[in-house]
Amino acid sequence: MKKSTLMAMLLAPALLSSGAFANSGCGFEEGQKGPFATCDQPDKQEVILTGELAMADIMDAIPGYSDNYADYAPQPQWLDALKAVDTPTEIVVIIGTWCPDCHRETPRFAKIVDLAGNDHLKVRYIGVDRSKADPQQLAAAYDFQRIPTFIIQQQGKEIGRIVESPTTSLEQDLVEILK
Repeated sequence: MKKSTLMAMLLAPALLSSGAFANSGCGFEEGQKGPFATCDQPDKQEVILTGELAMADIMDAIPGYSDNYADYAPQPQWLDALKAVDTPTEIVVIIGTWCPDCHRETPRFAKIVDLAGNDHLKVRYIGVDRSKADPQQLAAAYDFQRIPTFIIQQQGKEIGRIVESPTTSLEQDLVEILK
């Protein structure tokens, strides 16, 4: 048996019983209990923005977004590929401003789009609350379970998604979808 497999088997019960994953993601069903429950932090004051959002408003209102934006260095070869996209593309980003995964990925994505500077890439941000809803029910038009969800559309049809975290990097995954 491989060392990594053996180590995973030995550590799994300890991790699950300690709640080590309780705050690792935010794409979980309301009321779910146990180690994979929602990111509930009642003692923490937070700002929850919902509905159609502008990235500038998110950056101003949510602590850490500006730093995550500034600190991210997208890979140049993938930015070049995004600069060359010539098909009108809409990217709908469903986020929870309370969600740690969104705090990490959304500012990175915003920087990628800004650096690409491609007028063919239009981005629409929709904020949801902890029940993954917004008052205008904008997010309800999309079938999603986890956030952030990046929905890439061309000619009114979905051509791909990045859900929660990228497989490789946001910029590379986005280029792979747009090929």
